[in-house]
Amino acid sequence: MPDNLPMWLDLYVHTDPHPRRFDGPDTLMVYLRRVERLSDDAISELMTSGEVRPPAARREYRIERL
Repeated sequence: MPDNLPMWLDLYVHTDPHPRRFDGPDTLMVYLRRVERLSDDAISELMTSGEVRPPAARREYRIERL
């Protein structure tokens, strides 16, 4: 398999059952900063542990690799 294939990530936000899909961590982090307005600390926690919850973020966020 080529190394340049996307690493698909699904982002689940709070109770929304429909994930938002991203082609890699870079595009996910841009979305989290610009749209969800998460702090750098909250993004870091989400990227390392796979989830972040209040009080670090306004809502619960969870990511899953496909």
